Amino acid sequence: MKKIFSLMIAGVLVLTLNHNVEAKGNNEKAGSVLTVGATPVPHAELLNLIKDDLSAQGITLKVVEFTDYVQPNSALIAGDLDANFFQHIPYLDSNEEWSAKLVSAFGVHVEPFGLYSSKLKNIGDLPNGATIAIPNDPSNGGRALLLLQSKGLITLKAGVGLTATPRDITGNPKNLRFRELEAAQLPRSLQDVNAATINGNYALGAGLNPVKDSLAIEGADSPYVNIVVVQRGKETDPRIIALKNALLSQKVKDYINSHYEGGVAAVF
Repeated sequence: MKKIFSLMIAGVLVLTLNHNVEAKGNNEKAGSVLTVGATPVPHAELLNLIKDDLSAQGITLKVVEFTDYVQPNSALIAGDLDANFFQHIPYLDSNEEWSAKLVSAFGVHVEPFGLYSSKLKNIGDLPNGATIAIPNDPSNGGRALLLLQSKGLITLKAGVGLTATPRDITGNPKNLRFRELEAAQLPRSLQDVNAATINGNYALGAGLNPVKDSLAIEGADSPYVNIVVVQRGKETDPRIIALKNALLSQKVKDYINSHYEGGVAAVF
């Protein structure tokens, strides 16, 4: 009887040991997965480019694509993502919850913001009373108005900066009208307005090249560097460091230079 009891205890110990080993293996495997949310162009494209580089380091990169600018931050705060790659610092800072809980890990590139039209060839052809579509989020809406001001189309209140809205316009010689839309909808709005200011990633996704197709484009001094964002305190996670080294590589810079024809500019 004692022998049978001893064998039973031994069996339990073996099962417990196997369970602990399996759990440890699963935890190690889970830790090697890096889930990053991104908008399709160019962010997801650049991430997919480095999957093999991270795999060689034992990290499985999972790219989750989003088509809007709100869900990636919500998903990151909820813990559904380890990082996201789609935004710039002015956009991150435009929401108190985001800026309190999330932080930039590193910058990668700039996507020149431009004014586009399917009806006009030159910015000087904008008619009196023209309707221009702009992003409806605070940071990108202000970015659009600053671009228009730099081209002499409008004048904004002194010192209004990146958070400008149509209410801050003090001079409007062409009596331009503004239609505020979600950034992702702007390329589709071109048929309904005289012109639209479009973020670089959405312009590229719609087959528009910011350098070749825009009526006006930001200068090289744009402060809107696209960043990889993580939860506060996760900036030194070894997987994030590996992601940084892979994205800020000559391989990625060469890809950017050869594929986007100036529509994306590396900052490293």
